Amino acid sequence: MALNRKSKTPLFQQLMEVIIADIESGKLAPGDRLMPERKMAEFYQVNRSTVNHALEELTSLGWLIRKQGSGTEVAKGRWGSRQAPQFQWQHLLATRSQQQDPYLKEQNRLRKSFDTIDLASGDLPPDLIPDFQFPALSWDTIIKEEKNLTDTGYIPLKNTIIKKLEQNFQLPLANQDLLITAGSTQGISLILQTLLQPGDVIATEDPSFLFALPLFQSLGLRLEGIPTDQEGIMPSELEKQILTKKVKILYLNPTFQNPTSRCLSYERRLKIIEICRKYYVPIIEDDVFGELAFTAPIPKLKEIAPEQVLYLGSLSKIFGSNIKIGWLLAPTNLIRSLANTKKLLDSETNLFTQILANFALNNANYDLEHTQLLNTLKKRSHLLCETFAPFQKDWYFTEIKGGLYYWFTWQHQNLSRKDWQLFFPENLLVAPSFLFSNDTMSMRINYTSLTPTSATALAKKIEEITLLLLKRAEA
Repeated sequence: MALNRKSKTPLFQQLMEVIIADIESGKLAPGDRLMPERKMAEFYQVNRSTVNHALEELTSLGWLIRKQGSGTEVAKGRWGSRQAPQFQWQHLLATRSQQQDPYLKEQNRLRKSFDTIDLASGDLPPDLIPDFQFPALSWDTIIKEEKNLTDTGYIPLKNTIIKKLEQNFQLPLANQDLLITAGSTQGISLILQTLLQPGDVIATEDPSFLFALPLFQSLGLRLEGIPTDQEGIMPSELEKQILTKKVKILYLNPTFQNPTSRCLSYERRLKIIEICRKYYVPIIEDDVFGELAFTAPIPKLKEIAPEQVLYLGSLSKIFGSNIKIGWLLAPTNLIRSLANTKKLLDSETNLFTQILANFALNNANYDLEHTQLLNTLKKRSHLLCETFAPFQKDWYFTEIKGGLYYWFTWQHQNLSRKDWQLFFPENLLVAPSFLFSNDTMSMRINYTSLTPTSATALAKKIEEITLLLLKRAEA
């Protein structure tokens, strides 16, 4: 493709657009090596300095990796956190908002096959979503309920959620208020748009599902991953990043973290809060899996440091992703600012959905339905452990204490993105770690749809894939 020398767009920017287009179309796959600078300069008939400028810019934005002596290759991970060049933002928002990782595109195609086992989903399967009988609601009733709708949400639903947070998690409510949102992701977006400016840095666990979100590209924010271990985010690494990267907000998913399902230990929670207090860094605590604990929960960050922590919750992990109801518990003054941002963005949360959510949470059978859900999840979790028991020397995992996911790590040779394509011929969908990190050695599995029949089929597929991976190690 020739560059347009009559265009007012600088040649290095045109070259950047060409390379980005090749990556997004799949012509250049993650891990593929680009042609040497000299050949690229000859091919596009530009100076080497122009090529070097374009490659340096794309490397700083997360599209490429440059290694001295090894050339330039397409970055292997964190597809969602790659930033758009500033000069592209306006038309990128219009033309590229639907771009996604090529691996996910292939998964979406395979979902249409009847014999596909989908363990990549982020949600409960339909058969586990509680079934409630709702009273008939006339249009007149809904109109009358508008008197209970405020800038921060539907008052009866707010009161119900506040009561449950106080009873179930002992969250302090003095000087706090609740904002109803259209899911926890909207809560994150409102916080970022209210408190941060383009170029600001957010820290989070590595791996994290945040790296799969395109949100940060459009807001011009930088997302930095902090290394983790079995106890969660590492305090020393967090403090180092705060000092070197000038972190403005820390986002944590401390209970059944997505994607690893790890729980931040109580000792770590205390240490993380101590560090964030020291440097005046607010903490976003995303607790969307908090209601899915098999055992007594660890105290929430919000309970330990109510003024430091902005607490997010959601009904989508229990009632299904179509129920876009979440909440944000934060100091009253901040909730006012967040509600103003929500109003300015014209991001109202549907009143009808809030009314139904309130009915469900106050249903006489809610506690029974929730207990039955947890019992079923425990059984399916145990079934997955039994299914993978024969492969423990190949896939490392630990039994979870709640949540929706398991995290499996390959124990042999380094895997590439292309190795994960071995799952496609088996019609088996998982979420590889490169969707959440630069790592390529692990996978997230949603165990909640597993049945004895599908577990038998899964074991056969994992056995076949494992054998193929081991053969590649020997080759």
